[in-house]
Amino acid sequence: MNVHHDTEHGCLTLHLGERFDFSIHRAFHDACLGDVAASRSYVLDLEQVTGMDSSALGMLMLLREHAGGDRAEIRIVNASADLRNTLRIAGFDKLFTVH
Repeated sequence: MNVHHDTEHGCLTLHLGERFDFSIHRAFHDACLGDVAASRSYVLDLEQVTGMDSSALGMLMLLREHAGGDRAEIRIVNASADLRNTLRIAGFDKLFTVH
């Protein structure tokens, strides 16, 4: 996972690797939810992700809560058709902006 924090614009961008599952839970938590104040916006780049499990969905929900719930600005970008379908089936397309 590659993390870029644009402090000028208050945007945290995460470029996730091939796996978006429990194996990255600690790194995801430290990057997004650790001892850092919430950013104004978040971008999750799923270009390299080939699959995700239920813990990834849980991490997304934790991020949403940390970022302000309904006021959160979280964009999921470069998701494959399969990942977009998974997010849609889980109803996450209503909670996050998915591109």
